[in-house]
Amino acid sequence: MGDLIEEWATRVAEAELSSTLPRRWAHTQGVAKRAVEVSQVLGQDAGLLVAAATLHDVGYAPRLAKTGFHPLDGARFLRDEHGADERLTRLVANHSFALLEAVERGLQEELASEFPLLEEPLLVDALVYCDMTTTPDGGRTTAEERVAEILGRYGDDSVVGRFIRRAAPEIFAAVGRVEAVLAAQPR
Repeated sequence: MGDLIEEWATRVAEAELSSTLPRRWAHTQGVAKRAVEVSQVLGQDAGLLVAAATLHDVGYAPRLAKTGFHPLDGARFLRDEHGADERLTRLVANHSFALLEAVERGLQEELASEFPLLEEPLLVDALVYCDMTTTPDGGRTTAEERVAEILGRYGDDSVVGRFIRRAAPEIFAAVGRVEAVLAAQPR
């Protein structure tokens, strides 16, 4: 399943993001690259992580932005237009503590009822790690620098600013857990 889902995810994300949102596409490619790097700790879910990393921001595509909340818009698109795997849509819908942002947007009930959180901590944390250690241009960064960049881009009092300040401790903890798992891997 791994290679096929990864190839499909790349085709879908590229079609939706590369021409309309080239910087978002660069970020997406960087997040997918991080996912390939950490996928060895996920065994049979390696392909799922790479696919979710590749598709996590597809909801930003202008034609898909129905609610203006990209995790929900992206997951609905994947489910409704592509019949995507439920675990994949749930990962996309809930990536990087999206439920906390959904609260800020008044979309908590919709997100939680349509796409419940996955009870797979390492898989969920790995996607957070990939997203939150990748710059908007696809380069490497620390989670602390990424959170600061997001705050600088959106502002403290914006919906995203309030969300990211609230989510920061969870983000840092998830990244730390993945870094610990990676450090424990034989070289």
